[in-house]
Amino acid sequence: MVLDNKGMISYLRVLKEDLIIFRIKPSEGKVPDFKAGQFVTIGLHVPSEGKIVRRAYSIASPPEQKNVFELLVRWVKKPVPGRLTTELFNRRELDEIFWVKPTGAFTIDEKKHDGTPDNRRMVLIGGGTGLAPFISYALHLKSIGSQREIVVLHGASYVDELSYRELLVELENESLDQGKGKWNFRYRASISRPQEWFNRSWNGQKGRVESFLRPKLGTDKSPLEELVGETVTPENTIFYVCGWQGTVDGALDYLIPKGFVTERNKRKDGSYDVKFESYG
Repeated sequence: MVLDNKGMISYLRVLKEDLIIFRIKPSEGKVPDFKAGQFVTIGLHVPSEGKIVRRAYSIASPPEQKNVFELLVRWVKKPVPGRLTTELFNRRELDEIFWVKPTGAFTIDEKKHDGTPDNRRMVLIGGGTGLAPFISYALHLKSIGSQREIVVLHGASYVDELSYRELLVELENESLDQGKGKWNFRYRASISRPQEWFNRSWNGQKGRVESFLRPKLGTDKSPLEELVGETVTPENTIFYVCGWQGTVDGALDYLIPKGFVTERNKRKDGSYDVKFESYG
């Protein structure tokens, strides 16, 4: 039996007609304990169906934020309109919403398979709204004073879909100001449709987000390796990938031939170098 908690939509920011950031404030008490990378199932009463329709979304806010959950949601319009997202995009601040306690296994690995601390560089690859759990990762790691090297790579079709861009740039600037010994963070984005008019101002990486892993023409170094200043290997880097299945498959197409192993196909000793979560 699903036990729904009541809450209200306390904040709603429209990034574009089909992309919003919104916050849920529990009606009673605070946000329960959860781990960065987990998801919360939300529910809305859909009058046409006469019942509550539910769907899970990755939490973008960090565990340290106890007043609200923050979510990044795209309105599913094709091939048929999503029942919950269609209803959600017609709601307003202060409207009632239901939620179920967070859960999920797409969390940060603090230790390796042998119990030793995992201090490898974290490369977080998010396609579209797959960025959400990595916002939670980054804010949580900064909150606890982590000194791990963190690289966030985000891909979108259009510039106005680069949600949290200002926050991520700010986090990188703080790293530059404080020094990598205190906070080691970098952020890069890629636009997959650079030729379209709406993206005419874009002068950054072009292509799908996994293009950061592809060696540049005439060199054996990828844009990611140029950014971090060394060859990326399973010994020095762990990848976390979230997004549509195509994003995950695209990243794995580059990583597996390089010797990286996924959590789902871990080595006999239990070690792995890639965690992923896909939707759609």
